[in-house]
Amino acid sequence: MAELAFTAGDLAQVRFVVSPMWQVVTSFRLLSNHTGHPGHASVSPAHRPWTEQVRPRVAAAGLDRGWLAGLIPPAGFLPYFLNPAPTGAAPTLAMELAAVRNASADRIRRDLDHLAYHRGPLDARLRSLHHDPDTRLARLTEEIHTYWELALAPYWARIRAALDTDVFHRAHQVAEHGAGHVLNDLHTAVRWDDGKLHLTRRSRPLSRTTAGPGLLLVPSAFTGPRVPTRVAPPEPPQLVYPARGTASIWTPRPATGTGTDALAAVLGRSRTRLLSELDTPASTTQLAHRTGLSPAAVSQYLTALRDAGLVSAHRAGRSVLYARTAAAETLLEAATNA
Repeated sequence: MAELAFTAGDLAQVRFVVSPMWQVVTSFRLLSNHTGHPGHASVSPAHRPWTEQVRPRVAAAGLDRGWLAGLIPPAGFLPYFLNPAPTGAAPTLAMELAAVRNASADRIRRDLDHLAYHRGPLDARLRSLHHDPDTRLARLTEEIHTYWELALAPYWARIRAALDTDVFHRAHQVAEHGAGHVLNDLHTAVRWDDGKLHLTRRSRPLSRTTAGPGLLLVPSAFTGPRVPTRVAPPEPPQLVYPARGTASIWTPRPATGTGTDALAAVLGRSRTRLLSELDTPASTTQLAHRTGLSPAAVSQYLTALRDAGLVSAHRAGRSVLYARTAAAETLLEAATNA
């Protein structure tokens, strides 16, 4: 068990961060787990709708054999350079990828050496990253962006809403009960007591001289049984915890009834039907098959919905997946609850 002491100054620097890169790292670990080992990020039934949709896309793109597959083991150490400390509360993926590309060669090599110490010799791809970080980082970040488009971007409106809701809830709890109450409520492996944060499943020691000031609390929709941490001074330590209510992200949300009838009077029945069908991301061909509309009509309606900010498009190999935006989710929820 590791213990991290807090001064009043450290408590004053505790903050929440919604990090796209942490969703990349934790989701890839969850997606790639096939062993069922107790220490691994086992796939819960709540995540199966996502894994069943995403795993074939990731395999078809070869990402299960790429850079991320080498850098993100099923359990244990995660290279620190993949998750630099965010400068704001809600960085974009582009901002975080820029920070990854700006990682120092020394930081990358230390992380790869540590990875090799625990996992054995690096593969050829990671050896090339160790030898020439500046050139290889561009390829790595390109792969991360591809993974994002395949696995996370089509679902980001729902994921982001769940993470934001978690942060709002916990910020309210801080105001009502104090930071100690919130730290005690993050995970069964995290405990706050007598001015110290206890991490019961971390074997390596912690101290302020080795951890940096404050603490960044990062909600994730994809954490497993362990709580990932990043400790790389002088940056503040990061602790990734499971966001509340993430199981509901993948729960189908029916959007039918009198509420959507009223919405159809505004958007049109076919456009409203397509929004309802996009409970999970789908291609034009899939939507045409489900609705009985012609592919040309579906494409026309989707273009109108995209222009209105209600649908987003994401390249998945030779296909394009369409997904509801946060604005569409809000509109449908308001309509069905009316």
